[in-house]
Amino acid sequence: MIALCDDPARLDRARVHGWLASSYWTPGIARDAVERQMAGSHNLGAYHGEHGQVGYARLISDKASFAWLADVWVAEGHRGEGIGRRMVDWFLRHPDYATVRRFALVTADAHGVYAGLGFHAPLRPDRYMERLSAEFAALQAIAG
Repeated sequence: MIALCDDPARLDRARVHGWLASSYWTPGIARDAVERQMAGSHNLGAYHGEHGQVGYARLISDKASFAWLADVWVAEGHRGEGIGRRMVDWFLRHPDYATVRRFALVTADAHGVYAGLGFHAPLRPDRYMERLSAEFAALQAIAG
């Protein structure tokens, strides 16, 4: 049985760092950067008894109109069990975000998971803009 919990004291920070450092979106990220990200976010862990923490997601929000979903991760041995979908849905249903008009995210490989929860491509992509650090832009050029 998988339990979801947003108690920061329960997070396995070393495990989360390892997952994110091995991801395609933050390869090699430093532990202190992960700690700063976590400090400015609403963090959620997914836990399975003997396996400990098996999933992680975080949300950055003003709790009024906008929220950015980031770092949704499920441990390899637990993928395909709906854990990622459950974590995202947990945030979508959380009372702190009841008035949020726009939840946003970026993914390279989980469109089906998010589409099933109502996410879609931007309605007005011509209005979407971003500014990348030089380091991140170079990473994106390498990753393709």
